[in-house]
Amino acid sequence: MMRELKFMLRDKAVGVWLSLAFVFSVAAVTLGLNEVSQQHAEIAELKQLDEIERKTTLSDQSDWGSAAYYTFHITYDPPSDFAFAAIGQRDVNPWKHRIRMLALEGQIYEIDANNPDFALIGRFDFAFVASLIAPLLVVLLLFDLRSGEQVAGRLTLIEASTSAPKRLWWQRAGLRVAALAIALCLPVVIGGLISSSSSLILVLCVIAVCVYLAFWTALTLWLTPAARTGAYNLTIMLGVWLLICAVIPATLTQIIQRIIPLPDGGEIVLTQREAVNDAWDLPREATYEPFLERHQEWTNDTAWDDTDGFEWKWYYAFQQVGDQTVEPLSQAYRVGQARRDDIAKWSSLVSPSTLFQRVMEHLAGTDMRAAIAYEQSVRDFHASLRAWYYPKMFKAEDFDAELALEAIPLFEPAIKSGA
Repeated sequence: MMRELKFMLRDKAVGVWLSLAFVFSVAAVTLGLNEVSQQHAEIAELKQLDEIERKTTLSDQSDWGSAAYYTFHITYDPPSDFAFAAIGQRDVNPWKHRIRMLALEGQIYEIDANNPDFALIGRFDFAFVASLIAPLLVVLLLFDLRSGEQVAGRLTLIEASTSAPKRLWWQRAGLRVAALAIALCLPVVIGGLISSSSSLILVLCVIAVCVYLAFWTALTLWLTPAARTGAYNLTIMLGVWLLICAVIPATLTQIIQRIIPLPDGGEIVLTQREAVNDAWDLPREATYEPFLERHQEWTNDTAWDDTDGFEWKWYYAFQQVGDQTVEPLSQAYRVGQARRDDIAKWSSLVSPSTLFQRVMEHLAGTDMRAAIAYEQSVRDFHASLRAWYYPKMFKAEDFDAELALEAIPLFEPAIKSGA
């Protein structure tokens, strides 16, 4: 092993590829830490502004309906301690909203993601480097491991002087790939310590990287025999790398999207807003009937004075009816997302790069499951707002700004440090 280690250290090409791996990993981890830091800073600023705005808004109101209408509430999904390694769905699904107690569907499907293009190309984070660039580096380290000795005329001598020639090549390949794993994992472990990531998460990350690199090591040694030239082996492996890391994942994504079509988010927003706008011209009974089907407790509190052309309780009733109108579309969208993710989970078994990325996103708490959970938390919070405001509006309670400031529901995100 010491002889093979000295031999590897004398190989300048190996030094170049390992240095590149370390540089790529450092860059990816640094960018990931900066992104997570920016998200935390943005959340802190939004929370501070939200508190100031809420105090100012509520102090200027005179009734509960106006307070509910003009008061915004920040909801957010803070990144986990390990999110810097795999930004995942946080680039393509919203992780923050400013909502009011109006119809929710028109607010929740107004996407507030940073850059949807990342859904196609992927962010340059550690998961991207390890899943896409690391296999290429394995190929470059191993493609001429045996064929290079054959061309130099040393292969026969080396194997004749070794009692277990197959083990020799595995040792030589193992040393190179182990060095590659260290170059890749050292920055992410340091980044995890900086961000206070769980030790278990870091260990699982390192194991995932090692297993993934072991797969590519075995595949490369299998497809690069000594009988072929290094250039031919390299061409074959570049094709395999492109197939496994690009063609198969893209094809699976397209197939899943065609198998499980989703309603358009814009259609949900438009349908909900049309339902709300149409309610202004409908008899009030047409609004209260579907509303009371779910809120029978207010059956005796929907009477209104015909001389009064507007009531807040009627206004919020048809806001909720607007949500009920698009509920089938919204439910189909959420079920479709979950089904797509479930199919993608099983189809990733034939796409090692996709499987590795899913593992990393799961560890980081940035997968589709986390995005769906955040959306549900927004819906639950909106329901708590309705439950808090409805008694005050339907019972015509006197407005109390101090009570509103002290008791109005505030969004509380789930605390997470990784999956």
